[in-house]
Amino acid sequence: MSNVCEVTGVRRYKVNRVSHANNKTKHYQQPNIQERRFLIPELGQRVKIRISSRGLRTVDKHGGLSRYLVKANPEKLSANLQRVRKILISKGLH
Repeated sequence: MSNVCEVTGVRRYKVNRVSHANNKTKHYQQPNIQERRFLIPELGQRVKIRISSRGLRTVDKHGGLSRYLVKANPEKLSANLQRVRKILISKGLH
């Protein structure tokens, strides 16, 4: 499993650790990825996704996962969320 947020698409990034002597060594920082289950009441089912803490705040800001998915750009979503978005739109929830 990769450390990629399914909502924001954020992944690990490369940074330098810098010592007091200004020696630089490569280092990777991982995003804060959580595995969460979201209830989608319009479909009556739960969806399990890997989401970052920033992605959780984004979903909360939009008023829930179903509202976020309808408004979101489908190209930036994971394949799992694109499938759920397509079902939501076919049910007329846009």
